[in-house]
Amino acid sequence: MRMPVPDETIVARRDDIIDALREAMPGGGLIVDETELKAYECDGLTAYTELPMIVALPEDTEQVAAILRICHEMGVNVVPRGAGTSLSGGAIPRGDAVTLGLARLNRILDIDFDNRAVTAQPGVTNLAITRAVEDRGFYYAPDPSSQIACTIGGNVAENSGGVHCLKYGLTTNNLLGVEMVLMTGERLRLGGKHLDAGGLDLLGVVCGSEGLLGIVTEVTVRILRAPETARALLIGFPSTHAAGDCVARIIGRGIIPAGLEMMDRPAIGAAEAFVKAGYPLDAEALLIVELDGPASEVDELIERVSEIARTLGASTLRASRDEAERQKFWAGRKAAFPATGMISPDYYCMDGTIPRRALPRVLDRINHLSERYRLKVANVFHAGDGNLHPLVLYDANLPGELESAEKFGADILRLCVEFGGVLTGEHGVGLEKRDLMETMFDAVDLEHQQRLKCAFDPDNRLNPGKVFPTLHRCAELGRVHVKRGEVRFPDLPRF
Repeated sequence: MRMPVPDETIVARRDDIIDALREAMPGGGLIVDETELKAYECDGLTAYTELPMIVALPEDTEQVAAILRICHEMGVNVVPRGAGTSLSGGAIPRGDAVTLGLARLNRILDIDFDNRAVTAQPGVTNLAITRAVEDRGFYYAPDPSSQIACTIGGNVAENSGGVHCLKYGLTTNNLLGVEMVLMTGERLRLGGKHLDAGGLDLLGVVCGSEGLLGIVTEVTVRILRAPETARALLIGFPSTHAAGDCVARIIGRGIIPAGLEMMDRPAIGAAEAFVKAGYPLDAEALLIVELDGPASEVDELIERVSEIARTLGASTLRASRDEAERQKFWAGRKAAFPATGMISPDYYCMDGTIPRRALPRVLDRINHLSERYRLKVANVFHAGDGNLHPLVLYDANLPGELESAEKFGADILRLCVEFGGVLTGEHGVGLEKRDLMETMFDAVDLEHQQRLKCAFDPDNRLNPGKVFPTLHRCAELGRVHVKRGEVRFPDLPRF
């Protein structure tokens, strides 16, 4: 992976930048000491580190706007950061940039049960939103495995999902509105508590934009009524092929579970040792199928799914008897990533999406790649929507293993595209997948995406070096070519 080269002209003005930022943040919150900066040198993609030039921790939207205005006027790069749980390197800092951390903006501003909406600052954790409304029988549906730590602002940046995204959608399907600050310091509101906004879908543009367009300072999300009943099935299979077929048949019969997850033998063993969830250690593949709704409907769906599983030779079939057991089934799945640390010194977590029908063939190809690279892999993924999370196991202390793990991971992502899938499902592109973007998009596609960025950030100061393999200056993107000659690309509006 190519790390960005710092702009020495910016670094040379570090002291002047610090002085200007201190005036904007009289209450403190500026980190400049090298030892303290090390706490921000990486995100969840821990294989790569870079010491930030400066870290700014604003206390409110006004300070966010002031920081961005100063950086805009002084020509300084800015890297947004939430909780730092990004697995694609989206929050890896730069040596010539201000890392703008949003952890202090951590208040829930409004809970509106009548309109089923919550407005929160970006530093509020995902799980905290559910905790704030659960006493009234509501919850926030997207639930990434890192929900105890990841923030709602970061969820918007990456369009995060979770185990319940099959039925209830990703962040974009539950996002109602945002307040954001542009690089110039201008504030912009998109959407609100209403379900749909008129005009261009700028809210859809911002969700998943990975900090390239602006800094989100408020988020309004939809909350849902908790279902009357929710039960989970543990289904073990003697092969990943049988488990994959079961997934396809469940969806093919018109059954949409609240969650439909799959783990292979290495992941099952690691999660069971870590959590003691009662997983079958003799299974080659494990499905966790959650069904929710009225009690009578859930009972019927459990019977229908169980019959499908039995027809395909399930070796284990167990339904949760109460809420505690259902939570235990999920605890193992949600702890699968950290549990993998018990069986390998390091792991590289991938994120790609494929059509469900391709699942058995893709898993076979991943196994062949594992033999080729001589690296083991544990598979954990959202089987219902085809979002794969292969964990490539390696030891960074052994020369060449990190590089082999990266090549292995890149081949997995190319495989996803080959089978009609995409490079990412919920982790984003960041640095990790930046140099693979051309396997999915041609030059025209990428140039049009950059034109959109230029409309929000014409100087390319926000999170530079991420997402785009080749970053053009906005002035270079003023033309597009068509077969009948050249036309001017219209100037995009400033906000």
